[in-house]
Amino acid sequence: MQVSTRALVFSSVKYAEADLIVSCFTEDYGLKSYLLRGIMKSKKGKLRASLFQPLTQLHLEAIHKDKGTLERIKEAKVLVPYTTLHTQVVKSSVVLFLAEMLKNSIQEEEANGDLFEYISVSLQWLDAHEAIANFHILFLLKLTAYLGIYPDTSGMEYPYFNLLEGNFEKEPLGDYSESGDAVDTLKRFFGINFDDLEGTKTTKKQRFEALNLLLSYYQLHLQGYKKPKSLLVLNQLFN
Repeated sequence: MQVSTRALVFSSVKYAEADLIVSCFTEDYGLKSYLLRGIMKSKKGKLRASLFQPLTQLHLEAIHKDKGTLERIKEAKVLVPYTTLHTQVVKSSVVLFLAEMLKNSIQEEEANGDLFEYISVSLQWLDAHEAIANFHILFLLKLTAYLGIYPDTSGMEYPYFNLLEGNFEKEPLGDYSESGDAVDTLKRFFGINFDDLEGTKTTKKQRFEALNLLLSYYQLHLQGYKKPKSLLVLNQLFN
């Protein structure tokens, strides 16, 4: 079946001598993997390896057999040209980290237009702004809503955050109740938008602890979650 859809590149891995296996989150068909034969050597074809950088937004013409095997891309073109995401060191590191997190978090082969739109618009915001030190924290917190694991904020005034239950508590209940500066910092990201980030000041230590708290939350609530390899580089850059 020939399909036409918007897509976000999650990863591309070299296969054999000149092939790529590309993982994309498509707007209309969810997560799909494609085998691009000979693309690393091709200079005249319609497909170029440079199109498949992390979180590039593409329009695809593809062949889907929907048999659990690798699909085929006939044509791809950049839908949203970035000006900074793949050229600025800090932003490209954020993009690598988020691409890895998204690939770990989204496994469904089904359409989710709201999630696709959220990722697309967020990346355009990141591309256009410079006050981005806290972007990845807010992005991941907001992402939990689309993954169905957004924390219950009805007890936000309480000092303890129960990672397992996903709510705030007056007293610690169980082994997964956390309190302290990391929880206080994470609370500052609830109910704000990306445009509010410029006024959200955090120290290196606060960012580090809040992010680790959020990643622990992901680990508890997402089956098959893997700690992102790019986290170390990201922390080094922001520190």
